[in-house]
Amino acid sequence: MTHLPRIIAGAGVLALGVSLAACSADGGGAGDGDGFSIVFLASSSQNGYNQAVYEGVQNKAKELEKELGISITTKIQDGQFDANTQLSQLQNAGTTGQASGVIVVPQDGPGLAAAFPLGNDIPVVSVLNPIGPDIDKMEPQTEGVVSTVASPPSAGAERQAETVVDYCKDIDPCKIGLLAGLLNSPLDVARIAAWKDVLGAHDNIEIVGTVEGAYDRDKSLTAVSNLLQANKDINGILSNADQQTMGAQIALENAGIDPSSIFLTGGGGTTEAVKAVREGKWTNDYLNYPVSMGEAALEQLINKLRGEKVEAVVDADTLVDLPSMVTKEDLDAAPDFTGEWNG
Repeated sequence: MTHLPRIIAGAGVLALGVSLAACSADGGGAGDGDGFSIVFLASSSQNGYNQAVYEGVQNKAKELEKELGISITTKIQDGQFDANTQLSQLQNAGTTGQASGVIVVPQDGPGLAAAFPLGNDIPVVSVLNPIGPDIDKMEPQTEGVVSTVASPPSAGAERQAETVVDYCKDIDPCKIGLLAGLLNSPLDVARIAAWKDVLGAHDNIEIVGTVEGAYDRDKSLTAVSNLLQANKDINGILSNADQQTMGAQIALENAGIDPSSIFLTGGGGTTEAVKAVREGKWTNDYLNYPVSMGEAALEQLINKLRGEKVEAVVDADTLVDLPSMVTKEDLDAAPDFTGEWNG
């Protein structure tokens, strides 16, 4: 499953409408033997990460059409960052008979399990986080989910926090702000818990606040600006999303703080994040490969539909030959890598 790092500067993802966008030359039914209709349920079709996953789905569909001589139609639906909306979409996809299979980026993986069993026996592949009660268990937990393309969120968050510990080892107190995605999302609840478990084991580290960035630059700019009002001597900001970290960077600069003078990290591996780490503005970044993840998800789904071997778990951290947490030194050793998507 490992691919070489690819230059995909300007990932070309477009703002997508609320409902549908299609990809296929020939259309195709819900599985008529030589064609498959795939529904992609985005947690938000306006979110760059989801758009990049869908770009990967479309890329792989075109590749498999040529390779296998079949037609693959893809559609995207907007979950609007709302768990109930996405639950309804998944139930509808399973009952209308219009879909051969579903790829989903869950807004609420534990809650989405309530959609099963679906009305029709169609396979589902989950991306970024699993469907089921355990947010850190990648093996399918729900009948009907055939593969998960992800890595345990708590493990990734722990790796991020451990780099904070290393940065703070000679600083006492080391004041850290936490910038999380959605404070009520199971995925981000798990990440925050992992951060606090690691940081809380070190007496020199003081968490000065946990704020919500909502995977949005402007909201993060406001949240971090507010955090800095009482903490201008902050030593670092730990964020799980690059869009948020870009907002934090602007807030720091507005407050007269050089971003390169403190600990600053994000998650996602956007082209802007890779550039910021290369330039030394950010300490490191937790890379993600959403285009490759979308490609892997469609590959597993088509394998299932064609009766071929399916990988129950595709470790998203292994899709590209780079460490999951990268520093400037790591990127200097991979000069052609620019990231897979724009935030």
